Amino acid sequence: MTFEARELTPDRSARDLFGAELRRHRETAGMSLRRLSEVVNYSKSQLARIEAAESLPYDDLPTKLDVCFGTGELFARLHAVAKKEPFPGKYRRVISEIESRATVIEEYASATIPGLLQTRELAQESLRFGNPYASDAEVESLVQARMDRQALLERPKPPRCWFILDEAVLRRPVGERKVMRQQLAYLTKAGARPHLTLQVLPFAAGGHAEAGGSLMLYTLPRQPLTAYEEGSHSGTVIENQSDVAARRENYDLLRAMALSPRDSEAMIQVAMEDWTPCEPPQT
Repeated sequence: MTFEARELTPDRSARDLFGAELRRHRETAGMSLRRLSEVVNYSKSQLARIEAAESLPYDDLPTKLDVCFGTGELFARLHAVAKKEPFPGKYRRVISEIESRATVIEEYASATIPGLLQTRELAQESLRFGNPYASDAEVESLVQARMDRQALLERPKPPRCWFILDEAVLRRPVGERKVMRQQLAYLTKAGARPHLTLQVLPFAAGGHAEAGGSLMLYTLPRQPLTAYEEGSHSGTVIENQSDVAARRENYDLLRAMALSPRDSEAMIQVAMEDWTPCEPPQT
């Protein structure tokens, strides 16, 4: 498989700088990704994602790179700074340059509650699962960054938001039962906001083109529609208008297949009751 080198912005992101320095030193040494993977005992695909600033390495890799390239503590120091950034480069562009300016946000979520609608408790649980080697302080930094994103919903003129939630996100436990119940109770309150619409896509709707991932559509002032697709470990900004149009059609079909906002609220209420904490047995 051929990996296409992504353009990096090392002047704006420590993650990009880490990837750019890795790429520069590897190419200067005349090493392919495959050869480097053999030296540092990392997979070629992992190294490709790190070079593209799509993920950070585990803590052991920077030292191995410094030894391999004779760079002292360069990669160790870059790694220490990059770990403090709450979002990798691709996500940061979506959040700071696209989401923050959008007048309309439309999202389909198949695996978990959208970040804009998460309670702090659910965010803590989900980010801990996604970052098993992170320290408590690093997880808390990610949680706070997610909470800060939600400020756009409280602006005097917030974006018009439309969320379609797969039924799975109501049923899959994340943390303790009380965390799920509190989260679903929050959803019912969020759905009552005049600028926000919630729909649930029930299991009975069957298969569809966006199954297994998440899709966001962003309407920005005086700009073409932008789409963003996200998987479990990566995301893609889509700006080619023919590709965006295909995602627009997919989203509109999901909206037609989903329950009405009123019926969706009723399903959320039922699911919330299912997450009522169990009473201890009587003795």
